[in-house]
Amino acid sequence: MKTLLVVYYSYTGGTRQMAEAAAGAARGQEGVAVRLLRAPEAGPEDLLAADGYIFAAPENLAAVAGIMKDFFDRCYYPVLDRLNGRPYAVMICAGSDGQNALRQIDRIATGWRLKSVAPGLIVCTHAQTPERILAPKTIEPEDLARCAELGEGLAAGLGAGIY
Repeated sequence: MKTLLVVYYSYTGGTRQMAEAAAGAARGQEGVAVRLLRAPEAGPEDLLAADGYIFAAPENLAAVAGIMKDFFDRCYYPVLDRLNGRPYAVMICAGSDGQNALRQIDRIATGWRLKSVAPGLIVCTHAQTPERILAPKTIEPEDLARCAELGEGLAAGLGAGIY
């Protein structure tokens, strides 16, 4: 049995919806256990116990959200050189662009020598005012379907022994 770990953080619910869609679709794959953890609860032992990863984070001030960055800060050195070659994918819930947050996570994954198995998925909510930025988010069905496809694909690859 392979394990897919989905680590996420969400301020306004958007990233949570994305992570849940990916994890839910991944759970349908035979031979794969799925763990969905909020970044504050996830640690090095969770990374070491998994065979593949989806990292889902909101963009905050054109960067990966601080609580998600804290997860990477806490885990980086304890797992360095112990995750080499494992597959990963990234999902970003952005108000505008999301590219810098994606780049940041990809750089961390490169340091861990993880293998990217899908292009980064960015969902743009177009939240540009303080009221819209802080408001609870509802991710559109077509974007949730893209998240589900990413989770299903990564889990299928794990289950089939491709990764």
